[in-house]
Amino acid sequence: MATTSILFSFLFLFLISSTLTEGQQIYLNNDQLDCDTITNSTLGNTCNSIATCQSYLTFKSATKHNTAATISTLLNSTPTNITTSNNLSTVSEVIPTDTLITIPVTCSCFNNTYYQHNTTYTISADDTYFSLANNTFEALTTCQALIAQNPSFPERNLQAGERVHVPLRCACPTKKQRDAGFKYLLTYLVSIGESISSIAEIFGVDVQSVLDANELSESSVIYYFTPISVPLKTEPPKKLQRVAQPPESPPPPVETTPPSGGSGNSKKWVVVGVVIGVVVLLLVLGFVLFFICFRRRTRQPETAEEAAKAKPFYDSTSTEEVKKGSLDVVTTTTSTSTTQSWSVSSEGVRYAIESLTVYRFEELQKATGFFGEDNRIKGSSVYRASFKGDDAAVKVLKGDVSAEINILKMINHTNVTRLSGFCVHKGNTYLVYEFAENGDLDDWLHNHGNKNKDLGLSWKQRVQVAHDVADALNYLHNYTNPSHVHKDLKSGNILLDGNFRAKVSNFGLARAVEDQGDDGNGGFQLTRHVVGTQGYMPAEYIENGVITPKMDVFAFGVVILELLSGREAVGFGEDRQVVLSSTIGQVLEGDNVRENLREFMDPSLEGVYPLDLAYSMAELAKKCVARDINSRPNISEVFMTLSKIQSSTLNWDPSDELERFKSVSQMSDTDS
Repeated sequence: MATTSILFSFLFLFLISSTLTEGQQIYLNNDQLDCDTITNSTLGNTCNSIATCQSYLTFKSATKHNTAATISTLLNSTPTNITTSNNLSTVSEVIPTDTLITIPVTCSCFNNTYYQHNTTYTISADDTYFSLANNTFEALTTCQALIAQNPSFPERNLQAGERVHVPLRCACPTKKQRDAGFKYLLTYLVSIGESISSIAEIFGVDVQSVLDANELSESSVIYYFTPISVPLKTEPPKKLQRVAQPPESPPPPVETTPPSGGSGNSKKWVVVGVVIGVVVLLLVLGFVLFFICFRRRTRQPETAEEAAKAKPFYDSTSTEEVKKGSLDVVTTTTSTSTTQSWSVSSEGVRYAIESLTVYRFEELQKATGFFGEDNRIKGSSVYRASFKGDDAAVKVLKGDVSAEINILKMINHTNVTRLSGFCVHKGNTYLVYEFAENGDLDDWLHNHGNKNKDLGLSWKQRVQVAHDVADALNYLHNYTNPSHVHKDLKSGNILLDGNFRAKVSNFGLARAVEDQGDDGNGGFQLTRHVVGTQGYMPAEYIENGVITPKMDVFAFGVVILELLSGREAVGFGEDRQVVLSSTIGQVLEGDNVRENLREFMDPSLEGVYPLDLAYSMAELAKKCVARDINSRPNISEVFMTLSKIQSSTLNWDPSDELERFKSVSQMSDTDS
């Protein structure tokens, strides 16, 4: 049997390699997300005989980079070339956010190894190689390539003001591609729901040419927010019109044919070799299938649940269905290990089948309007859905999400968003959550897409939100076993239901902390993958990768400051960046603390708040955002303090404050 397995593996690898020899570059998959793992594909596209060429990149306009001028500075391109390529009127014309544009660049072979287009970038506070690669430069580079080409700047010691070298991913056509009439290779950023066929349609090229350019087959899985090389015979369209289509079911396996090209003699022997390999492979497969069938006949699982526990969640050669009642869980696999994408581990799906509603993908399509843009929430991968009149939120995820499921399965708290169901389809996991009618806290405090811009949260509502979040964190830190750290607490991850009660959401980065420690800080872990949101991450995590419950306390302190001031965690003032957590110390120091605090408070409150309680919350926030981890309170202390503030708020009459505010205003008007 061992000899058969070796023969099987050899023949399989031979057949796969024979189909890949015509490709241009190896597809990146999601390898760029693991900064510690370096592969050839993460360092760049391999050079061929062409030293330099005209190439194109794609880039989604963002808040800070939304004109030809600003984008050209970031990507080291010529502003006028960008305006011409995208039919813009001027270099300063504002491009709507998330608009995909093309960037003409010169692509060169670096060190006779990798193709790249070079630019530089000045590090800002809280920047990491991971955030630069995946956020700032939108996957046009990788953290691995940044680390490799910036040996003078260690990964965890980036300092604001340093200027780093950024290799942007590009490529030049091979001789075979040039012979076929292709003049350019464009680096395209894949969006959710897109496929190789839909991308090929955008540019009017043959699907097979795109597959070959990335060494993919028709059964391969591609990931959104990853780069794909697209061969072009002409310049790209002036306006990129994405092809709107609902996700398709997985295509059937396609027979591979011997590569074309070379002399007639070599073709003949390649064909002969492939035919012999296929014949032997079929014989081996026949034996393996006979053996499997024989084994299965010895004992068949009696129930669907038993079958789910008996089978592995994924199989490298088949499509399996695990049924519970009338609902199907469909998991589709691909033929090569390099293109497999599994969203839930075996253990995770077993739990899900036992305790969650299992949805068919068709149900999710219908509920979300085929994942239409009208139902997309704030441009994210979360969609509003309706199941038999009941609203829900459907979150689309790549990769293994069993960790998030396993965390949520042990949480039963009114201030944590509830996971109610899931679906696995075509390498994606769709998690179905309860719907928060009033969106997220970020919208209400900063008016990002808030339809009720004239309305704001009252003082009592803000105190209630703070109390709810503290309650949820106290539960995570002290009442789950093991304790958990959320790691990504921010106003955008705090949802508000119909009664403006807060629910902490998005546990994708959450981490269990087994050791509680003896220093009052809870357990701690170390990581090299510093991932989070600027303004909410404490110094010990940014600088040294230290994960403790106190990092949630720091982020919660920032949320309290947002509730008090209505300001964003990171803003701009006098042509410089202002981090909210660094401002509260100045507010609460000096002789004019009360006046400083009034100026700090959110103007939309219109003075209707108890100043003494606002001062107590500001003092609490100041302790939470202390740079020294030992100076921060535990979340249980924070929760106790907020409980007292909430109790006092319930006894506070806003009409008294309103009359006092009016009297002060009238006196000021009389004096003037």
